[in-house]
Amino acid sequence: MTTQTSDSLTRDPNGKVPTGESAFTQIKGSRKASDKISTVLIYACMALALIPLVWVLFEVIVRGTPSLLSAEWWGSSQRGVTVGSTSGGVAHAIIGTIVQALVTTVLTVPFGIFVAIYLVEYAGNSRLGKVTTFMVDILSGVPSIVASLFIYSMWVVMFGMSRSGFAVALALVLLMLPIVVRNTEEMLRVVSDDLREAAYALGVPKWKTILKVVLPTALSGIVTGIMLAIARVMGESAPMLILVATSRIITYNPFGQSQSSLPLFMLDMYKAGNTGAAFDKMWGAALTLVLIIAVINIVARIVSAKFSVKN
Repeated sequence: MTTQTSDSLTRDPNGKVPTGESAFTQIKGSRKASDKISTVLIYACMALALIPLVWVLFEVIVRGTPSLLSAEWWGSSQRGVTVGSTSGGVAHAIIGTIVQALVTTVLTVPFGIFVAIYLVEYAGNSRLGKVTTFMVDILSGVPSIVASLFIYSMWVVMFGMSRSGFAVALALVLLMLPIVVRNTEEMLRVVSDDLREAAYALGVPKWKTILKVVLPTALSGIVTGIMLAIARVMGESAPMLILVATSRIITYNPFGQSQSSLPLFMLDMYKAGNTGAAFDKMWGAALTLVLIIAVINIVARIVSAKFSVKN
């Protein structure tokens, strides 16, 4: 058997070594060209995807900024204000949005984290774990209108309860829960098994290992996922249309029959007609919602950076 040398790879059919670039150099050059083409395509696709995002943000900022510059916008409601009037603010809608998101978060986050801990740390290949994973997958694909109709048929029709902000929060729980479970589950799986085994070797119980080692290590990712879930549910409009009546006054009670929110306020202004004042308020409410979500994400980054485990 003969051994083919690197020199034979560069020879032409006549046995001569070509001058200039070798075959390896030619291959390397073609790979460089392919790499450059791929890089250009990736950046082009990224720029193309950013166009609608930048466009939407530009429109919202330009059209909504005039409303936000007024102190009345942040400190008053629409009580006693006509639709065509430029006066009044969205304090009632901001408070309603925050109250509903807070109730949703309180109901969802503990349950979602416990489900994720069970799936990662205890379920294994058990049947209950597989069923739970399957149900979470199904729940993640449920449209908001379907979740709203389900809560309406159960909470209002079956149990005879009134439409309220709490009913909206129940519908938002169905939308937020799979996001929290999936994100927490992925973050817990990222934690190295070496940390768990080291804690077990020191005699630390499993529950305490999860509480003191696993959860703090994954805290940054868990908090970020929770904030993304909150950002999603804060912008949902279908539950507001079905499960609560609109209000022009400030309402802190989520169990009342009426409570406004920023998505519901925007819909009210849109349905008011082609009046310039109503459209200005609609764009102002949209920019207000964007700013609230941005602030929540900034706070989440600060909290996760401060309390997460450092390497």
